[in-house]
Amino acid sequence: MEDPTKLVPRKKLFIKTYGCQMNVYDSGRMADVLAPLGYAPTDQPDDADMVILNTCHIREKAAEKVFSDLGRLRPLKAAKEGMIIAVAGCVAQAEGAEITARAPFVDIVLGPQTYHRLPEMVARATRGGKGVLDTEFPAEPKFDFLPAPRAEGPTAFLSIQEGCDKFCTFCVVPYTRGAEYSRPAADILREARGLVAGGAREITLLGQNVNAYHGDDPARSGASWTLARLIRDLAEIDGLARIRYTTSHPRDMGDDLIAAHGDVPQLMPFLHLPVQSGSDKILAAMNRGHTAKDYLNIIDKLRAARSDMTLSSDFITGYPGETDADFDATMELINTVGFIQSFSFKYSPRPGTPAAGIKAQVPDDLKTERLHLLQQVLDAQLRTFNTNCVGKTFDILLTNSGRYPGQVVGRSPYLQPVHVMADPKHIGSIVPVKIVSVEAYSLGAVWADALEPAASA
Repeated sequence: MEDPTKLVPRKKLFIKTYGCQMNVYDSGRMADVLAPLGYAPTDQPDDADMVILNTCHIREKAAEKVFSDLGRLRPLKAAKEGMIIAVAGCVAQAEGAEITARAPFVDIVLGPQTYHRLPEMVARATRGGKGVLDTEFPAEPKFDFLPAPRAEGPTAFLSIQEGCDKFCTFCVVPYTRGAEYSRPAADILREARGLVAGGAREITLLGQNVNAYHGDDPARSGASWTLARLIRDLAEIDGLARIRYTTSHPRDMGDDLIAAHGDVPQLMPFLHLPVQSGSDKILAAMNRGHTAKDYLNIIDKLRAARSDMTLSSDFITGYPGETDADFDATMELINTVGFIQSFSFKYSPRPGTPAAGIKAQVPDDLKTERLHLLQQVLDAQLRTFNTNCVGKTFDILLTNSGRYPGQVVGRSPYLQPVHVMADPKHIGSIVPVKIVSVEAYSLGAVWADALEPAASA
């Protein structure tokens, strides 16, 4: 029988994604729910019948960046009859009323918890000619109404947890994503099997506090699983070669999860574990719920469980009240741990968060100076780690063709981009390569198995 969705006239959908991997996942799911309406992806907003800006509210001037993009879209909408513009994500959740007031030509404003209702919103916007604002937190989780995700290559994201109950004083996530919610383990395992059947070799588990996962136990009513238990069951899926998870919180880094890093070979030796600061005074002011010593103890346990464990983190410079001594404590922690990747930012007040109202704001030039010094050390640590990889052989998951003919790109166990000259038939395979060079944003490699010649040979 012919697929009924193919009978719908094809329309073009452009989605611009800001921010985190969860937003990347959400953008994919929005495309999924719109596909039955006839929307197919396009890379150009000029060609689109519908444009979605999937926004992030974490950093300074996030809303102004959205309004800037909307200003560029306005003439496109005026020139194309019936074009729909939607603003989704965390800026929409936090500032939906302002968006509708400042940009009345926007047809739909929706929060991150309501995109499963997009088909209904499109119908309302098309039929009524009025803007649709939908930022209410639904009574039922959106995941219950979404189609099963599809694998679109060797790697896939799988959302297992959403929301945050931590209320760090600098962060808007609890207000834009809502309370912590963990999906039932049976649903996750079913979706993971489907992704692997569709060709995924690596799955990254997503959540705002992914290691706070406590989903329903499929076998026992009222019981729940930890992330560690979920990972162990995922590792039993035939064909799933690699497992990752992000983003974690130190408060939820339990001993069972640390043990899984030593016991489960599919669990990759790379962990993103944000610390934000190395000063106990600042950590307390941030309401992080851990000390620098607590964080270092976690790192020691992880490396005891798996000796090749590597870390990335998040850092904020210039949090209100941060002194030179507080900044020095952060630098000391960085030098003690050694990170191979990191995200670092100057503190920026987020409207509605407790830290925004603190009077002891750090001057911007001092924030900038500290950020520069911090990034110099982090960049040096990354270069040292990458340089030390030269001459080593890694198993690389090849994911896509590179920018040059015959070049294939993949990821190392440590999430480094690696490119090698090889036959594209190997995409989707995990192959041994020898690292031979360090470039600005990637590693160069040669095939380590003489029986498998490179495509250029």
